[in-house]
Amino acid sequence: MQTSFSLAQLADPDTRESEKILRTCVHCGFCTATCPTYVLLGDELDSPRGRIYLIKDMLEGGKPANDEVVKHVDRCLSCLSCMTTCPSGVNYMHLVDHARAHIERTYKRSLADRATRSAIAAVLPHRNRFRVALVGAAAARPVAGAIAKVPGFKRIGAMLKLAPRFPHGRSHSEGPGTFPALAEKRGRVAMLSGCVQPVLDPGINEAAIRLLTRVGVEVVIAKGESCCGSLAHHMGKSDQAHETAKRTIDAWIAEMDGEGLDAIIITASGCGTTIKDYGFMFREDAAYAEKAARVSAIAKDITEYLESLKLAPVAAPEPLTVAYHSACSMQHGQQIKTTPKTLLTKAGFTVRDVPEGHLCCGSAGTYNMLQPEISQRLKARKLDNIAKTAPDLVATGNIGCITQLSDGAGVPVIHTVELLDWAYGGPKPARIGA
Repeated sequence: MQTSFSLAQLADPDTRESEKILRTCVHCGFCTATCPTYVLLGDELDSPRGRIYLIKDMLEGGKPANDEVVKHVDRCLSCLSCMTTCPSGVNYMHLVDHARAHIERTYKRSLADRATRSAIAAVLPHRNRFRVALVGAAAARPVAGAIAKVPGFKRIGAMLKLAPRFPHGRSHSEGPGTFPALAEKRGRVAMLSGCVQPVLDPGINEAAIRLLTRVGVEVVIAKGESCCGSLAHHMGKSDQAHETAKRTIDAWIAEMDGEGLDAIIITASGCGTTIKDYGFMFREDAAYAEKAARVSAIAKDITEYLESLKLAPVAAPEPLTVAYHSACSMQHGQQIKTTPKTLLTKAGFTVRDVPEGHLCCGSAGTYNMLQPEISQRLKARKLDNIAKTAPDLVATGNIGCITQLSDGAGVPVIHTVELLDWAYGGPKPARIGA
């Protein structure tokens, strides 16, 4: 794609990077076939190619974002399916992240929109605030449907429907602390405790810690670590995202320079995609560029690390058929496609692929709260495809997908590591029941 940015514009590192990305695009249109919003809506502007044209016009012209740009960029899930499909290697993720930051700086949203986004950014990345919010949400959940019908309250209704009926208390896996290896020591890792996941389902990190320590890996939850910054980052709130990420980077660097780390383990694939991109995010930050790159270099999804341990095949604790739902951040963001399925198969489960597995379930971080109508359509499509596999349960590697699909799947939706922990001697996951 030809561009005509001025030298003054290209002096800005974000614009310079976006210009390189735009030049890579050959407008072939392969991305349209795998873009969930284009598949649903059929609007060229709701495809990656269409959004690229809108972003190019906005950035190249030095324009503030307008209603049309905001509408179609907001509809983007950042599922990154287009990046898997693109034959030219267009880094759409970095381009749309730049566009969102530009929108945040130059566009004045409605009061209701600003309030919703500010509330999400102020509450979700902070575990204690999120727990308090969920207590109120649990009480209001029974009337979520009625609230959603009130003009201007559709998003509030969507948030309430996603809230768990019984919020969890604090878990020991939130740390800080060290969990020693219970067998001959094979490694030492830090694990992201995170922000949303330990509140919605602390059993995921507990399962990961149990499994890792049983096979000889010491696990540390670093002091000062919490949110990775991805929720704010994907809403265009770059300053907030960077400040949050810096605290977590500092916590991990202290461990790397102290007793040392073999890896940084992430059990939420959405967080993993962002953490693995820290090197790029902080490339212009003199104080953090080197530290961020070091963190990114050893960040691994839990399944990646477990694969490196070469666990022996075992018989499944129960003969179960598992539909594997690959989160977009796993298969497209991190390009981890077969590892989780291989581990589940070695653990004795019968694993089935979900038809149209490349399409998003509609969770996508905060998307199911900010774009509830499109999110619900994608969820319904995903659930129909899951049902075609006739599974006993669904396995996935991201808390957002678990939350999105649990209401309506008809079978338990479990994190992959919980099933692996069970197969290798841990307790039966609570979601499966007795």
